[in-house]
Amino acid sequence: MGWGVPLTIPAVFDAYPIGTVLRIGTDSGWWHGPFGGIQDGVAIMTNAHFHNNTGAIVIGTALGLPGSIPVVRIPIRDITFVSL
Repeated sequence: MGWGVPLTIPAVFDAYPIGTVLRIGTDSGWWHGPFGGIQDGVAIMTNAHFHNNTGAIVIGTALGLPGSIPVVRIPIRDITFVSL
């Protein structure tokens, strides 16, 4: 990880097994989908979709429906929250 990256965020992910459906927040909204791991300073999600700050899905489709984003890479420095 580089300078300015919160060191506590990767430790948060230790509690979640691969495949756990999470919400990962950023300044502009949140991604919702199965956790795929941490690699090279990014959190990976699979078959995810993005909600803007009003809650509307603006990228992808709801979980379980065709049209979700196959792989999402979220830089750890951009993460504002992680929740189930």
